[in-house]
This record gives sequence, C-alpha cells and structure tokens, in this order.
Amino acid sequence: MRTGKRLFDYALAYKKIIIAALLMLTIAVGTDLAGPFIAKNIIDRHILGIESVWYETQSSNNAAKYNGNYYKRVKYFSKNEEKGEQIRILQVGTKFVFTEQEIKFDGKRTLNNEVLTISKGSKIAAYQVQILKGKELLRFYQPEIPGIIKLLTIYFGLLVISAFFQYGQRYLLKKSANRIIQKMREDVFNHIQRLPINYFDNLPAGKVVARITNDTEAIRELYVTVLATFFTSAIYITGIYTALFILNAKLAAICLLLLPILYAWILVYRKFASKYNRVIRSRNSDINAMINESIQGMSIIQAFSREKETKAEFEKLNNEHFIYQNKLLTLNSLTSHNLVGILRNLIFVAFIWYFGGQSLAPSAVISLGMLYAFIDYINRLFEPVQGVVNQLANLEQALVAGERVFKLMDEPGENVSQEQIPRVKGNVSFENVSFGYKEGEYVLKNINFSAKQGETIALVGHTGSGKSSIMNLLFRFYDCQKGKIVIDGKDIECIPRQTLRNHMGIVLQDPYLFTGTIASNVSLDDPSISREEVERALKDVGADRVFKNLENGYDEPVIEKGSTLSSGQRQLISFARALAFNPAILILDEATSSIDTETESLIQEAMEVLKKGRTTFIIAHRLSTIRNADQILVLDRGAIVEQGTHDELMALKGKYYQMYQLQQGGSSLAG
Repeated sequence: MRTGKRLFDYALAYKKIIIAALLMLTIAVGTDLAGPFIAKNIIDRHILGIESVWYETQSSNNAAKYNGNYYKRVKYFSKNEEKGEQIRILQVGTKFVFTEQEIKFDGKRTLNNEVLTISKGSKIAAYQVQILKGKELLRFYQPEIPGIIKLLTIYFGLLVISAFFQYGQRYLLKKSANRIIQKMREDVFNHIQRLPINYFDNLPAGKVVARITNDTEAIRELYVTVLATFFTSAIYITGIYTALFILNAKLAAICLLLLPILYAWILVYRKFASKYNRVIRSRNSDINAMINESIQGMSIIQAFSREKETKAEFEKLNNEHFIYQNKLLTLNSLTSHNLVGILRNLIFVAFIWYFGGQSLAPSAVISLGMLYAFIDYINRLFEPVQGVVNQLANLEQALVAGERVFKLMDEPGENVSQEQIPRVKGNVSFENVSFGYKEGEYVLKNINFSAKQGETIALVGHTGSGKSSIMNLLFRFYDCQKGKIVIDGKDIECIPRQTLRNHMGIVLQDPYLFTGTIASNVSLDDPSISREEVERALKDVGADRVFKNLENGYDEPVIEKGSTLSSGQRQLISFARALAFNPAILILDEATSSIDTETESLIQEAMEVLKKGRTTFIIAHRLSTIRNADQILVLDRGAIVEQGTHDELMALKGKYYQMYQLQQGGSSLAG
C-alpha cells in the first residue's frame, strides 16, 4: 500500500477541489436516488391508493362523481368535514368494482357477474358490487392527477439538479486529476535532472521516457476514471443501501450479501492482474527503449543490413507483451460485466420469485410500489458495482505504473544549490586520485598533477587509458573513491555541483544540440547571456565565416541533435556555447576530432586568445594540436606514465615519442 499512500498524498495537494467534487457528487447521488421514492409514492399513494377507504361527501373538491353522488378518499377530508356513507373500490384481475358494503377482511378475490367473493383460509365473504367502466374508473382517478403531476414535476426538477451537479463533480475531478498528473510529471522530470550521471549508464533513455509519459498517463487514468468511478460508486452504493433500509430493513440486510462477494471478487482479480500488469509495463518500457535505440542507430542498422535481426528482436519483445495482454484480457473477460450481469439476474430472479408473488397477493407483505422501488434500487446498485469491476484493470495498471514511477523518484538525487561563489582562479590539483565506475574496478589509479591558472593541460593516451574519466571527475559527474581534487585550495566535494559547474565549460567529442536555433544552442536560453555575447562567442571561434551563407543567420532552425548540420558546424556551436558562459576552467574532450583541418585552424587561432587567464584541459588524439600545451599528461591503463611539455617528452623518447612518431608517420603515408 506504500504506492497507494503516495498516490493518495499527491491527491491531497488538491484536496479542496476533490472535496468540492465529492460534495457535488453526494448532492447528485441524493437527487438521483430520490426517483424510486417518488415512483413508489405515485404507485402506492395515487395509483394503488384508489383501493383505500372512500366516503360520500357534499363537496366536489378532490372528489369523484358516481351515480349522482360525490365520493372522496379519506385522506382528502379536512378535520371538520362531515363524512357520509363508506364505499370501497377494489381491483379484481383487470377489472375494478364499486361496493357500498363494508369489507370485513381481505384475501383472494374472485368475481362472478356482479358478486365479489373474498376468501381467506376458512373464511369466505360475498359482496354485491358494480363493475366500473373506463370513464367511471377515470373519475375516481381524477383527484389523483394533480398529486401525480406534482410528484413528476419534483422528479424532473431533481433530475435537472442531479445533471448539473454530475457535470460539476466530473469537471472538478478531472481537473484535479490533470493537476495531479501535471505536478507528478514535473516532479519526475525535475528529479531526473538531479540524478547522477551514472544512473543513466545502466538505464536506456527509452525506459526513462516510458516512465515519464506512458506510466504517468496510466496514473492519470487512476485519478480521472478509476478514482472518479470508485468515489461515485461508493457514494451511490451507500445512498442505495440507505434507501433500501428506509424502505425495508429485512430486504436491505439480505442485499448486503453482495458486498462480501464483491470484496472477494476484487481480491482474486488483483492477485493475478498485478502480476500480469508488471510484465506488461516492463515490456512496454523495453519496447520504448528499443525503438529509441533503433531510431538513434538507424544509419548503422541500415549500413550493416541488420534490419532482419532488429525486427526479430522487436517481435520477441512485442510477442511477450501480446501474450500477457491476452492473459489480462482473459482475466478481465472472466471477472468483468458478464459475471456482474449473471449475478444481477440471479438476484432479480430470486427476489421477484420470493417477494413478487407475495406483493401480488391481496394480503401483501410489501406493496407493489415498494417492490418497484426495490427492483429499481437493486438495478441501480449493480451499475456502480459493474463500474468498480470494470475499472479494476485500470486500477492495477495505475498501481503498477505508480510503483515504477516512484521507484525512479526514490533514486537518490543530487541537491540543487543556488549558492554562488566568486569566480574561481582555476588552480586545479589532483591528489592521489583513484576512481572506478564499478566497485573495486579502478580505471584511474593514484593520479597526481597540478594545473595553475591560465595553463593548458593536455591528456593523451590510448582508448580506455582514463582521459575522459579525469574530466568526468573534474566536472563532478562522478566522485572519486580515493584521494581528492582541489580547486584554488578547496576540495571540490565541498562545493555544490551546480555552483562548481557555473565556473566550468565543456566541449564534448560528440556535441549535442537541442531543438531551437543556432543562437539558442549557444546561450541555452540563459537570460544572463545577451545576444551580443552569443554573436561574439560565435565570431571568436570563427563561426561567422562558416554560417554567413545561412538564410536566417544565427537564427537558423536546429532540429534534434543538429542532424542537418555538419559535424564541424555542430562542434563550432558547442565550442561557442562553452565560451559564451565565460568559464574559468575549460574542458575540451576530443573537441577537434570531428573537425576538418580548415575549421580546426580557426579554433586554434581563437584558442590562443581565449586561453589567457583560463585553465584549459584538452583531451586530444591529434598530438599535433597540443604541441604548445604547458603540460602533457600521458596516461596508460589509468595511470600517468609520462608528464611534461612536448619537447621534454620528445626528448624522453618514451610512450609519447612513440605515439607522436606513429602519427607523423601515418600522416606522411596518408600524404
């Protein structure tokens, strides 16, 4: 129930709207359930009430004229009004008869010509009667018509009130549901941005997307449809049972047997539905992840003719999803409205058989009007029951989806800090740093080096030697397990991540561009970066010459990942982005590896100016681009094996010398 409680806590945030909706729902239910009471009164008091005692009267008000005399029902007499001779009107089969004789007892009625015989056990009585014709009978009903019209008017008014409040409660419940899901999605999205980078190392993007979109949409159904149905049904069932107990406590008590049956029904359903829904939601996430991965890597799939294998993998996931959807469908078919209909029909048959026969007898235990009201209420009772049963599938989907969403939100995130510190100078020191992405498997071992303000530090080494890991630690995407990293004499783990990153800029090997324009990708819509600063940054990296022929200039649209731009153009935008934020520490992770020679020369020219006063870390495979670095760190298997300037390392004739010679030789051969 932990998931249920947290979903309930989200609902409490909008409790005023929900309470208002429930109050409107209660009024709507009350006015709607008044219908059978009114129908009972119409039947018992006005239609069947004709068999009550009548007296001869001198007044024509609320009276019926027959054989030259006026007759009025006893309930229409005023206190001081004089009553004449008593008469009775009785129904025998389809006929109605008039008699002036006093009816001593009631029982089984038979009519032979104009003689009425009433028998009850061993007692038999005969009465001389007159058979009423259609127009004559209608005269006796004439006084009841105003009362019937009055009750029908009240009933119609209650229906209008019920319709108004039904609309109001549905609107408010759905409004609160949309608010709840809006807040939940914002919370999930905000939490995702607080999650450490290593969380996304093991979770495909498609699965994260599925939790934010598909799973929260399933939860929305919980608030919009499921809870609305459950609230409505609970109030309706309570109202109906209240009405049943008012009518007849004994019959209402018998109808209470339905509740434990419904409860047992729900328990059995949830036992199986919960298991099936977990698999369905999981496979749905897997499908989303695979689709996302396939779209991202479509060029590779097509280039290597992997369409068939990719299709087979997708069909396997889709088939598992289909199998469990069918299992859930079977369960729903067995425990949905079909069984509700069967149960309702069985109760109707038993009820009518037992009580219906008695109500038709003259000495009825319950009146025909009460029988009608009971049948109407029981019929209405099964509507909310069926609504609850039909929403069990959505309830289980929502609970499973909520469990998955809250599992994501329970992942420990990083505290977001608004703390500001003065601009750092950029003195960086790694002191005995060791780090591993997995526990006990170090990719960096006892790293020691220092970089002074304004220096350029180059990191070189074969793939997997630990170059990018050093940058990840410096940027605090990860924290080291041993040692410490110091900036201006302060351990970076004592500085909030956001505060630290405000003074750092990074250009990745594969630059990422967002949907927008070239200018928005440079500023990232940061209000502190003006348009002039954006254009200056682009100009400093030489982008003005590259983008000068674009129709919209720096307002040229950029689609997701900047796929319509060349790798060099994307890299220039990414580089300008880092410069626009004016970092004290600049990190270039293979920043020039995807750039052509001409574009690289533009960056190199700009860098000579921009590096002044800024500590720059460069990861480069092209050793020719780092000849002027103040320090070159040569890494091998997570350790620094050589350290010095280009000339010092060449004179050493160690690993750096070999790498440089190999690249120069390769360049010569290529030439």
